[in-house]
Amino acid sequence: MINRVVLVGRLTRDPELKYTTNGIANLRFSIAVNRTFTSQNGERQADFINCVAWRGQAENMAKFLRKGSLIGVEGRIETGSYQAQDGSMRYTTDVVCDSVQFLEPRSASADRGNFGAQPSQDFGGGFGGGYGGTPSFQQQAPASNGFGGNPFGGAPSMDQGFGNPSQSFNNEPDFSSTINISDDDLPF
Repeated sequence: MINRVVLVGRLTRDPELKYTTNGIANLRFSIAVNRTFTSQNGERQADFINCVAWRGQAENMAKFLRKGSLIGVEGRIETGSYQAQDGSMRYTTDVVCDSVQFLEPRSASADRGNFGAQPSQDFGGGFGGGYGGTPSFQQQAPASNGFGGNPFGGAPSMDQGFGNPSQSFNNEPDFSSTINISDDDLPF
C-alpha cells in the first residue's frame, strides 16, 4: 500500500499553534495549490488542502511562517469522521505532514506581513520534522566550493544572494561563474 503526498503551495492564513492535553504541539493549516490548467475564463483555479503538523515542526512553522508563505509538504492522507453538535456526521481529509520545507527566505514572509522590521539576512527554510532549533545562518562562513553552498549538504551560505537586501531577489543563485572539472573529479 502507498499513501504519499507531495505538495507545494502557499499558506492561506497565519499559523496558530495549539497544544494537546498532553502538551504536544500541533498546527492545523491549509495551503493553496494552483491547478495546472485554467478555466474557460482564463482564470487559474486553486485547491485548498488541509494539513496537520506536529511537535517541533509545528512550533517552527508557527514561529517563522505567515499567511502567503511558500512551503513544500510531504506526508500522507488521513481520513476521519466525527459527530457534530447537531447530530450529523462530518468527514475530514487531512495531509499529516512528515516534512515541511520553507521555500522562501524569512524576509519574504516578513515583508508580506508588514511587520515593520528590517528584512532578515538569513535563509529560514529547510526544516522538516523534529528540528526544534532556530534556523539562523547569519554566522555561516563563505563556501569555497564554487557552487555557493556547503559541498556536504549543510546550510546555504550568504554568497547566494539571499542575504543582501539591496539586490533584487529572484530566488535563483548565480551560476554565471565558470567551473573547471577534470576527468579525475567525475565519479564514472
